Amino acid sequence: MPLTNQQVLGHVFLKEMYGDGYFPDHVVDKGGAILLRLCERIEAERPSDLAALYALTKPATEEFNDLQEEFEAAGSMIDTVGREIICDHFWFVAQAYGFTDADAEELVAARDW
Repeated sequence: MPLTNQQVLGHVFLKEMYGDGYFPDHVVDKGGAILLRLCERIEAERPSDLAALYALTKPATEEFNDLQEEFEAAGSMIDTVGREIICDHFWFVAQAYGFTDADAEELVAARDW
């Protein structure tokens, strides 16, 4: 299902990580794909409340948990800067879909990075 949200369509996910040589682009690409899939799920499932949104962000966060190994294999890691960037982009997704009262920590509550 193609995305329809204009804010999302015009957004470059994790662009701050691309500008930092510490984060390998091929792994950042995978992180951006996780966020795009999250947007696709939101558009397909149309969560009606925060609990439903958090149910969608949980598996996306878990995918980032799995991505840690790839960052490490490439000589990087999801450090403090990376965590903030990723969390900011989860926050962007919530805002783009009208969840202005989403709790930033709850969006990524399943993280282990």
